[in-house]
Amino acid sequence: MKIIKILVGFLIVVLLLFGIVPFLIPIPEIQAARSIEELADSDSRFIEVKGITLHYKEYGSDEPAILLLHGFGASSFSWREVIQPLSSQGRVVAYDRPAFGLTSRPMSGDWQGESPYSLTFQADLIPVLMDQLGIQKAILVGNSAGGTVALASALKYPDRFSGLVLVDAAIYTGGGRGNLNWLYQLPQVNRLGPLFVRSLAGEQGTQIITQAWHDPSKITPEIIAGYRKPLQVENWDRALWEFTKASRSGGVEQRLSELKMPVLVVTGDNDRIVPTSQSIRLAQEIPGADLEVFPACGHVPQEECPQAFLAAVNRFIQPLRKP
Repeated sequence: MKIIKILVGFLIVVLLLFGIVPFLIPIPEIQAARSIEELADSDSRFIEVKGITLHYKEYGSDEPAILLLHGFGASSFSWREVIQPLSSQGRVVAYDRPAFGLTSRPMSGDWQGESPYSLTFQADLIPVLMDQLGIQKAILVGNSAGGTVALASALKYPDRFSGLVLVDAAIYTGGGRGNLNWLYQLPQVNRLGPLFVRSLAGEQGTQIITQAWHDPSKITPEIIAGYRKPLQVENWDRALWEFTKASRSGGVEQRLSELKMPVLVVTGDNDRIVPTSQSIRLAQEIPGADLEVFPACGHVPQEECPQAFLAAVNRFIQPLRKP
């Protein structure tokens, strides 16, 4: 009986600490936050879509239209090596997905219904963006988690897309947290969430970038600065936490046989983020999909191996162009 009382007392203390201490931890404001306008590039453009001010870049004017979707923690900056060369094939648009880059970051309470950070919202956003840009049909190119969004949109709106390129796509990895969704909604965890994600602004973020490359020695200080620039925007941490809370597995990996459009799967042969074997599996499970594996390349071939990437994508696009 005495042991039970001790255990009950210990449990009460633990629960009290968990229930109270998180609210006592100060959450300092991010210093030297800068406006999106200050951080914009000379070729930056902005457009209002579904209540979100999207930051995008556009090159070229001919058909077909090519939409580029970046991965987690990245932005349109990750397409810098290929966006202009691709414009020789058509009209190329790279935009910052909600929670990333210089796209606006609504906070909890700013929206009704579906979170703008959810997979469903982001998949639905693509055809609306296309409508506002006057694009009837497009080729979707998605890297990593951007590949998941591209696939989800292609499955839901197949008539809007003439082709799909999945670049080291996170189809079998990430997105869902199983039965832990309730944990992320607890007030205590929700309060500390922005502190958890701030680690991306430091050494941990640099390590993730390093891990994404086969040869990290190619990563220049300018590349690190390009990835870190959006982390100067006000509320970037809170938005990334909202993105984390909204993450769910969309089950797209179970619907691969539904794809009827041409599909190209590309990957580096040394992807340490989404294992190369998963991209090979993806190409095998999509009917008629083509596969390109780039030697001595990692998770972001459009950055590390741009010439090989462009050659593969250009070959894929050529038959899709109108005569």
